Amino acid sequence: MCWAGGPEEVRKLLILVEGQTEETFVNRLLQPHLFQHKLVAQPKLVTTKRPPGMPHHKGGISIYGKIEGDLRRLLNDASAALVTTIIDFYGLPKDFPGMPVSPGNCYERVKQLEREFSHSIANPRFLPYLSLHEFEAMLFVSPEKITEVISKPELLASLQQIKSQFNSPEEIDDGPTTAPSKRVLKLHPQYRKTADGIAILEKIGIDQICRQCPHFNEWIERLEMIGEDVPQP
Repeated sequence: MCWAGGPEEVRKLLILVEGQTEETFVNRLLQPHLFQHKLVAQPKLVTTKRPPGMPHHKGGISIYGKIEGDLRRLLNDASAALVTTIIDFYGLPKDFPGMPVSPGNCYERVKQLEREFSHSIANPRFLPYLSLHEFEAMLFVSPEKITEVISKPELLASLQQIKSQFNSPEEIDDGPTTAPSKRVLKLHPQYRKTADGIAILEKIGIDQICRQCPHFNEWIERLEMIGEDVPQP
């Protein structure tokens, strides 16, 4: 499970991601960060169909079986030290383990689902991670960087007002009209998830995201410890 990587060995990390934006996020932000901690992160898109001759057909996640099947295929790769996920808490399939989730704050609910997810896969090399509540929540770490990238300084006050209502960007709710992406699109209908979203996060940086997003930070810290071969708490 270790590769030669210069003077020190590095470990392979496979990350099952929900879409192309998350794939780009891994390639452009997570890879260089985790490589400092001796992990080589490789994103793998969720596949929805595997018809003959088209083994890599991609699409959305409508049932849990599509996630489970891909994870089991990735776990068959004995060279991978760990398999993890980047899947939105918002919009999970109805048959996802632990659904419907019990009442509670968003951190309690997401950890409950991650525990059930882990029990379902039942593999010591699997570490589940569900984004609270979706990818766009991380953009609200810096409303200033949002307006800088989309060249709309007049939207700064509105974006700051949204952020000020929550203790963390991760807590911005998951309603059909109030999820983070819906709030951004309402203010700026031209928002492009992969192009604009990634450019914003590159300007923000992983360290700043970790400072303001505790659930994301906890996941990153666990990955760093695995890369450094530090015993898990």
